[in-house]
Amino acid sequence: MLRRLSVVVARVVVVEEERAENAVDRTLGRLRAIDSRPAPEGTGPHQFAPGTAPTPVDGPGGSGSRQGPDTPLTLADLYRDHRLRLMRLAMLLVDIPATAEDVVQEAFTGLHRHWSGLRDETAAVAYLRAAVVNGSRSVLRRRRTAREYVPPHAANARSAESLAMLSAEHQSVVDALAQLPPRQREVLVLRYYGGLTESEISEAAGMSRGTVKSTASRALDAVARIMAERAGTEAVRRPGELR
Repeated sequence: MLRRLSVVVARVVVVEEERAENAVDRTLGRLRAIDSRPAPEGTGPHQFAPGTAPTPVDGPGGSGSRQGPDTPLTLADLYRDHRLRLMRLAMLLVDIPATAEDVVQEAFTGLHRHWSGLRDETAAVAYLRAAVVNGSRSVLRRRRTAREYVPPHAANARSAESLAMLSAEHQSVVDALAQLPPRQREVLVLRYYGGLTESEISEAAGMSRGTVKSTASRALDAVARIMAERAGTEAVRRPGELR
């Protein structure tokens, strides 16, 4: 009897985790679609020309567009093509747009310093992702030690324009993500918004692939629990409504 009960409970947990995964995937996939832009001509990793110095965003030629895969890549190109997605990544991790902007700007500043050591666009984007994750962690650590810090209201925490495009279900998922511990939130955001593989998440977040997998499982379980608790609260508030 106890064994059967354990099996039933385990199945329920798996089903709830799968529902949470589907909800997170739909929500962050929707945000990814909102933030995405058409890929420029000449897709694929863009090689850095040997000996080519990076062009700062506000420097000479910084506002130009590259013409093809053989045109030297500039920092301005990367900023134009990847800033929006990196901003969303940072906002999902730190909640406050102005702080997210600072994190992303610092990531690009670091990229400028390390430009000569990067081989192509893929390596540059990987550097930027890792820098945003690490910068966000630093922000969260400072918050935990600052007694005066007060978490922002959800309505002011993220881009109102993007949230306006989300359904109530999607918004509830975003709110649930905000309640996760930082590492759990990182893994889900990198996986379902960033579209990264376990290996890429491992590199960006600085953890082993096994830790990525176990952290993702705990995170999805927590999202399922948070959403179930919220659904129960809403049912109590509105007992006469059909759900």
